Amino acid sequence: MNKLTVDLAAFMRDYWQKKPTVLRGAYAPFVDPITPDELAGLATEEQVESRLVTFADGKWSAQHGPFEDYSQLGESHWALLVQATDHWIKPVADLITPFRGLPNWRIDDVMISYSVPGGGVGPHIDQYDVFIIQGSGSRRWRVGSNTPAEQFVATPGLLHVNPFEPIIDVELQPGDILYIPPGFPHDGYAITEAMSYSIGYRAPNQQDLFSSFADFLLQEDAGQLRYADPDRELTNEPGLVSAKDVNDIRMLMQSLLQDEQFFSAWLGTQLSQAKHELNILTSDEWDLIPDELIPALEAEDELYRLGGLRCLYFRALPDVCFVNGEKMQIPEGGQELAHLMCNSTVLTLENLQPYLDNPVLVEWICHWFNQGYWYLASDAEE
Repeated sequence: MNKLTVDLAAFMRDYWQKKPTVLRGAYAPFVDPITPDELAGLATEEQVESRLVTFADGKWSAQHGPFEDYSQLGESHWALLVQATDHWIKPVADLITPFRGLPNWRIDDVMISYSVPGGGVGPHIDQYDVFIIQGSGSRRWRVGSNTPAEQFVATPGLLHVNPFEPIIDVELQPGDILYIPPGFPHDGYAITEAMSYSIGYRAPNQQDLFSSFADFLLQEDAGQLRYADPDRELTNEPGLVSAKDVNDIRMLMQSLLQDEQFFSAWLGTQLSQAKHELNILTSDEWDLIPDELIPALEAEDELYRLGGLRCLYFRALPDVCFVNGEKMQIPEGGQELAHLMCNSTVLTLENLQPYLDNPVLVEWICHWFNQGYWYLASDAEE
């Protein structure tokens, strides 16, 4: 298994959301958790988001998958990019494990890029944090400073940035990591055939948040409190919206944001919603019943959490947790279990032993399983 050799506390203090850096050998020796052929196969699936970016005769092209045939491509200047591979391949999802000191809601997905020599997506800016882990092969990366830069459409679906002066110019080898905060222009291309694994961290903007909050108000039929002004005084400037009026209306709106429970209920549904398709498989034939769970765990089986699944909880809402955009009621006495299931990606008999004498909690674990949110390791191997 790949292991991370980085002092994350020091990294967070010195680099996180501050400046880009190269972490040499941080994930070395590194073994690719997926082959290029397997990645190409994943890109044939309708529910998997993929892109093929090429550069030929001075022109960029970006196509969206699924892709059935790669035979028309040459031996240089193209790249296959597949989003949310952690949702489909457990060894890829395991790459995130050493980074779990960062909260789950900040994790977006693991994007894998397979590039032939010269292949890349061109100079661009991302608005999220990313750890780019170099797998097999080597890539050259240039990163500029986060000064204002003009962006333009190089081709439909591909936004580029004007040339920049690099503050980092390196060749990454297997196990090296390049960290880039939001807003820093960067450009990478393969020197040899190369696999790269980008662990991205979401950062919602105000527009996204307010739009989602407004939708939640409508969904919950909330926010019905109307503006009132019983102490209104006469004015000789009827065209003026006074500072008091502005403040009163602002306070009316803020009262919803300051309602801790209501705000947390919205935020839970918003932040736990997966951005990409999940590999949820459910069937009546696979339903797990309590009498089967304990023997499986006693046989040293393990429960794995579905890749990409977001499970969150709030101190302000002790009786619920949020899973894949839905609020889930926690059964009585199950708060510690709910937190364990939100915080963990693997559960064993030892982890679950304190709860297995409670039939309600065992039933609840089985409910998570039958929703497709957890699965037995033995099932995955079959």
